[in-house]
Amino acid sequence: MLTPQGLKGKQYRVTGNAYPRLGRPPKKSRKVIAALAALLALALIGLGGVQLYDIFRGKDRNASAQACADQSGKPLAAPTPGAPAASGAPAAAVDPHAVPAPTAVTVNVYNATTKAGLAGRTADELKKRGFVIGKVGNAPAELDKKVPGTAQVIAGPTGAAAGTLVSSQIAGATITSDARTDASVDFVIGDSYNALLDENQAAAALALATKPSPTPSASGSC
Repeated sequence: MLTPQGLKGKQYRVTGNAYPRLGRPPKKSRKVIAALAALLALALIGLGGVQLYDIFRGKDRNASAQACADQSGKPLAAPTPGAPAASGAPAAAVDPHAVPAPTAVTVNVYNATTKAGLAGRTADELKKRGFVIGKVGNAPAELDKKVPGTAQVIAGPTGAAAGTLVSSQIAGATITSDARTDASVDFVIGDSYNALLDENQAAAALALATKPSPTPSASGSC
């Protein structure tokens, strides 16, 4: 029983079961809160993805830089006796239009293997293809039995195109450069040598060797 003030002592009974309650927020408010939470989660995921991408991209750049350094640090083979000291530069890129005819190329043939007579037979084959044959004999001491591949072709800056022509005559030949001032080429026969390519195969190898390289992308260039 309650007796409110100002009612002169009259008493009133409060009936019913209604009373104030703390209810849940309206459905619209809950949807807004859920949407904001989802946007925040997506933003955090996106930020994390960007950071991971930058980390792995940095690793790729470091690996590419290391690969470039490794390529630039390859040693060159020793030059032949009588030629100036090696300059340390790899064979220059060759313009296909600058490749001379075999009749304009002097080739020195050296045998760096234990197979007797190999230099002479190879020189005869090169001569049949039009090359001018210079010196023929055993390889100098610094190259003797030290050419594990098929052949090592050595030329100076002025003989870069001639060196490319000579190297196309045999599969797997390695081209190196020294500081000689003439356009002669040394053909040093290695342990894996068996025979020259046939003329059709040699022509195809020359076309491939002088084919312009595609422009590298910014991410893969050295």
